[in-house]
Amino acid sequence: MKIENTKAQMRKGVLEYCILGILSKDDAYASDIIERLKGAELIVVEGTLYPLLTRLKNAGLLEYRWEESNAGPPRKYYSLSAQGRAFLFELKSTWENLNNAVEQLTSTPS
Repeated sequence: MKIENTKAQMRKGVLEYCILGILSKDDAYASDIIERLKGAELIVVEGTLYPLLTRLKNAGLLEYRWEESNAGPPRKYYSLSAQGRAFLFELKSTWENLNNAVEQLTSTPS
C-alpha cells in the first residue's frame, strides 16, 4: 500500500471543511483559497477546487458575487450562505469529536 495515496485521501476528507472554514473568515477568490490551502500544506489544484466550489454552491452552502478586477476579467468571490454557516457549525462539532476519538485511539500510552 502506498502511503501517498492514504495521505491524499485523508486530505480530501477534510477539504470541504477547510474551505468552509476559510470562507467563514472572509469572502475569497478561488486562487486565494488555493493559496491558503497550500500555506497549510493541503495542496490543491484548480481542477480539484472548482468542482468542489460548484458542488458546495449547488448545495446552498456558498454564494458568490462578481467583482471587477484591475488586472483582467471580473473575479468570482465566494462567501458562506446562512445555510453554509449552520453546516460549518455542525462540521466543527463533528470534527472535534472525531479528532478526540482518533487521538484517544492512536496516542501512545504514557
